[in-house]
Amino acid sequence: MKKTLLALMVSVAATGLSMQAAHADSEITVGYFLEWPMPFLAAKADGSYDEAMGAKVKWRAFETGTAMSAAMASGDVQISVSQGLPPFVVATSAGQDLQIVDIAVSYSENDNCVVASKLEITKDNAKELEGKKVAVPMGTAAHYGFLRQMDHFGVALDSLEVVNMPPPEGASALSTGAVDFACGWGGGLKRMKEHGNILITGEEKEELGILVFDVTSATAGYIAENEEMLAKFLATTAAANAKWNSDRDPEMLAVIAKESGMDLKDAEAAIATMDFPDVETQLSEKWLGGGVQSFMKGVADVFVEAKSIDKALPSYDDTVNNAPLEAASK
Repeated sequence: MKKTLLALMVSVAATGLSMQAAHADSEITVGYFLEWPMPFLAAKADGSYDEAMGAKVKWRAFETGTAMSAAMASGDVQISVSQGLPPFVVATSAGQDLQIVDIAVSYSENDNCVVASKLEITKDNAKELEGKKVAVPMGTAAHYGFLRQMDHFGVALDSLEVVNMPPPEGASALSTGAVDFACGWGGGLKRMKEHGNILITGEEKEELGILVFDVTSATAGYIAENEEMLAKFLATTAAANAKWNSDRDPEMLAVIAKESGMDLKDAEAAIATMDFPDVETQLSEKWLGGGVQSFMKGVADVFVEAKSIDKALPSYDDTVNNAPLEAASK
């Protein structure tokens, strides 16, 4: 695991030259996930972002938050929507100059590990996972949750064969028996559940302090050069979230499903497990007012203990920039 993450971190840090300013007035590229139905996709579909920002917004799909970090480091992507917090922590711990600008979504029920049904392993006999093979998207929220769950159940990490796979590939490997359990989110997690069972629920994870949420992130250089434009981007996202939270309009859901590449039934089931906090809540002490910064330190320390990264930052306070979201709220 450490070798994989180190390779990513070295690549991210080495290519971290700023290219964002060249994009400022003409176009912007935003990273997002397919099979991850969120309200902002309705605003993506109707051109609300282009209109609000006065620029052409290009959208690029990714499979993992670590790939988003690499794309932002190269300058190919300026903003990433719904980047998992652990990939963000991995990148900033390695020295990449990224900042969180909002809380995109909270989803404890939509990120988990699934054990093959034939093994008949539950939380009551989870120690039997030792010696097994697991698919984990490295450096992601699912990776962090995997580490915390294995620690909770007393499963020795060095007894496991861990392979780095994004959720769709992990689901496929689980279905064929190529791995004994797999971790992921979204559509990949749904397909995993067709072939196995989770060990603990989202509520049980939260009781253990395993929070699962994504952020909107951007490079510090891009934010400094384009704070007003970014505020308009965040305001557009907030408006889409508010509309969804107010009425969960079926027509809006149909657009979200189409844009996420999911059928309507699957999208409806997935988005039902997601929470989209309003701007006031995001700026509260629980979230960007201090809670997220403290939580990031805890995530980094877990990765260090698991020897997945070399070191944590002394503090993650400077990796959160509330100015664009505060401007968006006005």
